Amino acid sequence: MNAPARNNSPALRMAVDFGPLAVFFLVNTLMGGPQLARVMTATAAFMVSIVVAMLVSRWKTGTISPMLWMSGVLVLVFGSLTLYFHDETFIKVKPTIVYAMFAAILGFGLATGRPLLQQMLETAYPGLNETGWRKLTINWTIFFVFMAVLNELVWRNTSWSFWVGFKLWGAVPLTLIFAAANIPMLLKHGLSVDKKDDPPLPPEG
Repeated sequence: MNAPARNNSPALRMAVDFGPLAVFFLVNTLMGGPQLARVMTATAAFMVSIVVAMLVSRWKTGTISPMLWMSGVLVLVFGSLTLYFHDETFIKVKPTIVYAMFAAILGFGLATGRPLLQQMLETAYPGLNETGWRKLTINWTIFFVFMAVLNELVWRNTSWSFWVGFKLWGAVPLTLIFAAANIPMLLKHGLSVDKKDDPPLPPEG
């Protein structure tokens, strides 16, 4: 008996990786009332939608990526703290923690000579040589550090609504543009373009 086909289309991955953030933005934007009520409701919706995204990923692709696991766990932890203490600071600092953790993990791999990014994503970048993996790891480490600092600057110096908008209309486009900017370098270092699936998206933070 043949195993069921796994749906790993770019559209599905976009929905899984960025759908919960879109729900967070929409709930905050469409809901009226005091800011605290919007914070609580949007955070609760974010938590529910990240769990749904993880379940859909498992159902449709047969797996939940390490990046989605980490992001999902941190959404639930910091979201719960936000709801319990009625303090938006927790959900605002969550992206900083996500980006910093990934930067630390990749930086540790570089310092110890362990190709951690390659171990996580090897099947997504067929043909990429050792130099390409090292450059890709360095690039993403720097980008994650930059995004951690940027998130800190934005949430500490702007309003709640501006920060929520930045998450969807600032952080997501920056991530996609940066991922695309790496493609020419990857092609120079052996990346095969004759493949069925596109590379996975990085965590949204």
